[in-house]
Amino acid sequence: MAKRIRTLEDLDFSSNTQPVVLLRLDLNVPIKKGKISDETRIKAALPTIKWLLEKNAKIIACSHLGRPKGIGFEEEFSIAPVGTRLAELLNLEVVLAHDFVEDGFGKIVYDLKPGQIILLENLRFHKEEQAGNENFANKLAQYAEFYVNDAFGTCHRADASIYAAAECFPLEKRAAGFLVAKEMQFLEDAFRAPKAPVTAIFGGSKVSDKIEILRKFTTIANNMIIGGAMAYTFLKCKGKNVGKSRVEEDKLALVEEIFKAAEKRNVKIYLPEDHLCGSEFSENVTPVVVNSADIPDGLMGLDIGEHSAKVFKNVIENSKVVVWNGPMGVFEFEAFAKGTKAVAEAMSHCEGTTIVGGGDSAAAIVKFNLQDKVTHVSTGGGASMELLEGKELPGIKVLRMK
Repeated sequence: MAKRIRTLEDLDFSSNTQPVVLLRLDLNVPIKKGKISDETRIKAALPTIKWLLEKNAKIIACSHLGRPKGIGFEEEFSIAPVGTRLAELLNLEVVLAHDFVEDGFGKIVYDLKPGQIILLENLRFHKEEQAGNENFANKLAQYAEFYVNDAFGTCHRADASIYAAAECFPLEKRAAGFLVAKEMQFLEDAFRAPKAPVTAIFGGSKVSDKIEILRKFTTIANNMIIGGAMAYTFLKCKGKNVGKSRVEEDKLALVEEIFKAAEKRNVKIYLPEDHLCGSEFSENVTPVVVNSADIPDGLMGLDIGEHSAKVFKNVIENSKVVVWNGPMGVFEFEAFAKGTKAVAEAMSHCEGTTIVGGGDSAAAIVKFNLQDKVTHVSTGGGASMELLEGKELPGIKVLRMK
């Protein structure tokens, strides 16, 4: 069994009247023309920041934002609007540091006053960040005495601020923030000895994106629900006609392996038994109800049908643990959002532990305003997937107890 990760409560600040903390956050929020359209990740960072401030800590906060070229400052990807909003939410001054790898940054840290925190400019303006460069990590860490990672969404990457920077500190001086600790509690601990029945719901566009997690859950789940475009590869494997629906022909053998593994372990796989289709992939296409598992030629499946939604709903609501990763259809198109909404509502009605595994599923449950009706909504897409697959994330590995 993997050792537990160190958390904020494991840090000993007793010998530091003003401990300096390098705090890695995930402030990668959507910004258009300087306006933040979704501040969920900013608000998720607040509990850890407030806890550290209560400990009289000097905070050097850092994050990436978007996908700059890594060759210097780009106005489009400046983290400045995030700093402005963070200051408003915390009611304190956020000092934006542009040249934190240059001489003189130490004086900024030294001069930091109560009621202020430092926010470093976008880490990815430096190509060394994603390269995991140790010298860059040393520069990030040089003025801090403690390291805290609360950026779960990036924990699956060995970026300099995630992995190498943590290793600049003794183990007893590094820890996970509240958000990372919560993600680990639900995405790792919840499946160590789960109460049955366990149901895993998978959707999205590609089987190839979910192969490892599908295999993993044939060893954990009692039920597996498959929807979205990936369901048509499963249906094709079962000999069903799928019309013009997307099929990964080169993954049919792997899907057959999933069926065999599930059968061997007595895992029930649920596939769509009816569909909502269209003649093409378009928001304006006329929806066509197909009351059969087979889809006529000339049509493509764009959502599960009403009968399938009811079957899936019954399975979900009678489960003790449910994890959901991937929509049931093209929920971005209003006419084809009903299946995904039905799953979201079933999750909200389930009395067991309900976990939404980030990515499009998290976007969907927020769209239907049901995020407060489930046990946990992950902030990490790729990170949550890899953790559920059983992989050790670089950003978590460096926080494990020895």
